[in-house]
Amino acid sequence: MNYQQLTEVRRYQISALLERGISVSEIAKTVKCHRSTIYRELKRSGKNEQYVPDKAHQESVAKRRQARKYRIPQSRIDFIEVLLSIDWSPEQISNVLTRAGARVSHEWIYRHVARDKRQGGKLFRHLRQGHKRYRRGKKEKAPAIKNAISIDERPEIVDCRERIGDWEIDTVLGKHGTGAMVTILERKTRFYLTKKTASKSAKDVTKATIDMLLPYKEFVHTITADNGREFAGHEEIAEALEAQVYFAHPYSSWERGANENANGLLRQYVKKGTDLRTVSDEDIERAQHRINYRPKKCLGFKQPAVIFQEMMSAA
Repeated sequence: MNYQQLTEVRRYQISALLERGISVSEIAKTVKCHRSTIYRELKRSGKNEQYVPDKAHQESVAKRRQARKYRIPQSRIDFIEVLLSIDWSPEQISNVLTRAGARVSHEWIYRHVARDKRQGGKLFRHLRQGHKRYRRGKKEKAPAIKNAISIDERPEIVDCRERIGDWEIDTVLGKHGTGAMVTILERKTRFYLTKKTASKSAKDVTKATIDMLLPYKEFVHTITADNGREFAGHEEIAEALEAQVYFAHPYSSWERGANENANGLLRQYVKKGTDLRTVSDEDIERAQHRINYRPKKCLGFKQPAVIFQEMMSAA
């Protein structure tokens, strides 16, 4: 259904249907718009206030007139382009600038990027694109890992993200035979670590995991992995870090969702199919730095690295 601005007549229809106790979904069908449009319309009227159609329409008209007159200053546009160039998303930029009193919507930023692309610009290359899909093979079975402890036995406090020190781990592959990257994410702060390894073998992955987490050993309580054979060295990891390693259910990537999401960000810098022999440790470190200093919505648009350091200092 194409988006259309609500007219004054539609607003009176909404008011009449609300008084009859009709649900938002049914109202949306009646006035022929998406239910999210109705929710936004009611939200603008105030949580505890009665919906007044003529007042709502007057405010909408005034807002559109004001929007047509307003022009975003060039200095702000230049700053937005700088933030885009270091891979901040339009939503992240919008939130930070709005809190600083320089309001700009993420929709406007997307339109600006689109205009720039039509004019031959390259800003669009800094937007995250594509979504990783997961497909379970009909005959595929999860490999058995000796003495693996199920996520079902993991302490409940890990699910609540109430403390720092619970990590998720995964591997990201390069072109076949060129190595892998071990990625680890702290669940509460979303602080992200990654290290290139020569192979996806249990030996290489175990060493990389210990090397990355040993500096933060005091803040490592649990690590949650998938059922890949590369994590067969989990007991060595647990002993070295004095932590417990748990394994998610097979084919349940959402149980390590924060790490999966960060891996998607890593793919902005190391594309799928890349020959990892051409990627330096400095390249990996630069990508890690970019990811850790991108403000995240789930953190109130604060930066994971900053939150992680603050929580370590306060502990």
